[in-house]
Amino acid sequence: MPSIVMCRGNEFDNGDVMNKRFLQSGALAAAVIGLVLHGVTWSQSYPDRPIRLVVQGAASSAPDIIMRPIAQRFSQSVGQPVIVDNRPGAAGVVAAQIAVSARPDGYTVLVAASGTISIVPFLMKKQPYDPLEDLAPVTLVAIAPLIVTAHPSLPITSVKDLIALARSSPKKILFGTPGVGSIQHLTMEMFNHAAGVSLAHVPHKSGAAAVIDTVGGQIQLAITAIPAVLTQIKAARLRALGVTSAKRSSAVPSVPTIAESGLPGFEAVTWYGMYAPRNTAAKIVDKLYTEMRKATETADVKSAAAQEGVELEVKGPRALAEFERIDMAKWQRIIRESNIVLE
Repeated sequence: MPSIVMCRGNEFDNGDVMNKRFLQSGALAAAVIGLVLHGVTWSQSYPDRPIRLVVQGAASSAPDIIMRPIAQRFSQSVGQPVIVDNRPGAAGVVAAQIAVSARPDGYTVLVAASGTISIVPFLMKKQPYDPLEDLAPVTLVAIAPLIVTAHPSLPITSVKDLIALARSSPKKILFGTPGVGSIQHLTMEMFNHAAGVSLAHVPHKSGAAAVIDTVGGQIQLAITAIPAVLTQIKAARLRALGVTSAKRSSAVPSVPTIAESGLPGFEAVTWYGMYAPRNTAAKIVDKLYTEMRKATETADVKSAAAQEGVELEVKGPRALAEFERIDMAKWQRIIRESNIVLE
């Protein structure tokens, strides 16, 4: 006869539960170990395939000219292609949204101008992305001052002269910019508030169009990147009044800063930063920063930066996070005070 195993009602059940728990805990431990080992291998081997560098702006734009030699040096150093993906449009929103929606694996990286981070998201009624929450800072790349120039018919030779004339002629002096909400526009609104004047804004389709109208005398002032007006300044078709950075630019060392011309503490610069999607591993961010720092120490990269009138400033994630925090606070205040909203 077959033997019959007698057991109490829950003896077998308890043993089964113990076996199941043992198996489950073992499987969980194996999974955790696997993930840890995978993570170590993943970070150590990064990058093992091409990196997509999403650059805000079209080919031959300032960020493109700066980043192409950097991408080449970066590629040589890591042994993988670094593909520059130019994404103009919507003041940088198009490029930023690509990075925001990308996997946080270090293979999609964004290079954006300051307006995309510090200005545009706060001009729109519906915020397209949150720079602080959706992007991981990698490093500041470069800083570029703006320059204020005047048509020679305007009877001034300095920022102090401009302030005096503007106070006596409110809203009669016209300044041109690439458009409403641009950093050029906001910088001049900040100038209005700081100096207690009312210069009148004339938005254009581009910075080049604003320069053309200033040279032609249709408007009196232009605020642009320095390289955009160097030829006009040398030909005396425009008169340089002041640069917007805290210190003088090496591109035009004879031109004083606005801060030293009667408005202490005045500072407004375009800057370029590198970002990864949020939740990108710290080791990946550190690797990107390290390679960026190495690339910007080369002569060809320094030459490209000088061509665009920018100062290279590669200082890492913490420095970029602090820089953007201060910049955001400044521009949000100016946006509120000037009541600027983009539809």
